[in-house]
Amino acid sequence: MEGSSAAAVARAKRGDREAFRELVERHSHHLFRLAWRLTGNESDAEDVVQETFWKAWKQLPGFEGRSEFSSWLHRIAANCALDLLRARGRRPEAALPEEEIHAAPEPGPERRLESAEVSRTIAAELDGMTAMERTAFVLRHFEGRSIEEIGQALGVRQEAAKQSVFRAVAKLRRALAPAAGMSS
Repeated sequence: MEGSSAAAVARAKRGDREAFRELVERHSHHLFRLAWRLTGNESDAEDVVQETFWKAWKQLPGFEGRSEFSSWLHRIAANCALDLLRARGRRPEAALPEEEIHAAPEPGPERRLESAEVSRTIAAELDGMTAMERTAFVLRHFEGRSIEEIGQALGVRQEAAKQSVFRAVAKLRRALAPAAGMSS
């Protein structure tokens, strides 16, 4: 477990609410980014983060420290986001800000136009993915999680997690092929 959280987790497990507040402050921004990427909606992301910390507080006595605390929180957040999307029977809204899609600082007008088109294509394709595909893709490519961690977060075997990531990437490649001048 990451050293900066280990002591706070140990105190929180003993019922120290101040220690848990420290953990909330330390991890809430990162969890919000994850929840926003998965739900595509600021209000839903806030709900997911709140639900994540509520569940974490209730489940904290069972946290054994076999994984990093942040990984454990990510699993809870991913599941809360999936539950929210499934309960509402909808797909997430497109939620990737342009600055996360292209890396060129201060691009020229032509590059901005091209990037805007790519951004729209990516957002539309992510919007069309299943909740499982989108979650797997975001966890892998935005959060840098391993296939094993993705499988745990989604509650599926590693092979199923790998297939979800593969399907999401394949869909994005097909959608972006015309912009890149490639054939699918």
